[in-house]
Amino acid sequence: MTAQAGICAEPNLHAHYLLFDILPGHHAGVVDALAQVPALWQSLQQQYLDARFSGLVAIGHQAWDDLYPDARPSELCAFPAQQQGQRVAPETPFDLFFQLRADRLDVAYIAVQKVMALLAGKVELKDERQGFRYLDCRDMTGFVDGTENPQGEDRAGVALVAEGRFAGGSYVHVQRYRHKLARWEKLAIKTQEEVYGRTKADNIEYESAQKAPTAHTKRTSLKDAAGNSMEILRQSMPWGTANVQGLVFISCCNTPLHFTRMLESMYQPDEQGHFDHLTLFTQAETGAAFFAPAEDWLSSKGDL
Repeated sequence: MTAQAGICAEPNLHAHYLLFDILPGHHAGVVDALAQVPALWQSLQQQYLDARFSGLVAIGHQAWDDLYPDARPSELCAFPAQQQGQRVAPETPFDLFFQLRADRLDVAYIAVQKVMALLAGKVELKDERQGFRYLDCRDMTGFVDGTENPQGEDRAGVALVAEGRFAGGSYVHVQRYRHKLARWEKLAIKTQEEVYGRTKADNIEYESAQKAPTAHTKRTSLKDAAGNSMEILRQSMPWGTANVQGLVFISCCNTPLHFTRMLESMYQPDEQGHFDHLTLFTQAETGAAFFAPAEDWLSSKGDL
């Protein structure tokens, strides 16, 4: 099975994110359109070699059965919404998610127009966001983003289902965060570093014993019962306007369990009342669960 290149792609300079709902009565037409997506990704890659374009389309957990009723990824389920007082990570389901990335903004936009034409009359665009590289792959808070990401061949091992009918696919979770930067920037740099659990300027992670139990890197570095790291591949990028800034957070993994446990650890207090203090400085506005099937699945309309 050939995985969509956007799942394991290395960081780019630009991205465009599209979230759609399918119009009533148009599911068969969407299946036909999605069958053309692998060829579209290949065409854009070949036409604009310097842009390092990669595409990704993922199907929402609620829409999957209407599109591909004969088989469903075994772990595809609803987004694991969280709420603790004013700290909220809501579920906002969407039917389709597109990630279009390139090192040229014009190529990313050309990809947007190609997708819009492909799906014209079949879907309603519910949300779009432009992502961009900020400094040396930093979040708008000023800290390097994705430090924990697997590298090289390990990216596929973490992100892709290895066996079975859905091999080459990935469980994808997408959130749009809006940062509370005015509040964040009032903190001393040392305090910001304690919130993250690593230094700001040179991105050196604190030793585990030196991290506060509320540090972001402490709350999201988890192990399973066997002592194995519960990794995800992050494909996140900042977004912003003159007035608001944030992060489009994207998790790709061979199981949704790792993301679910991380989100719970961030929002749910432990027995000592500790939670991820980064959640005091950013607000999740959306949250949706998807599965990104292999290109073979899309091209065959699920007939594998």
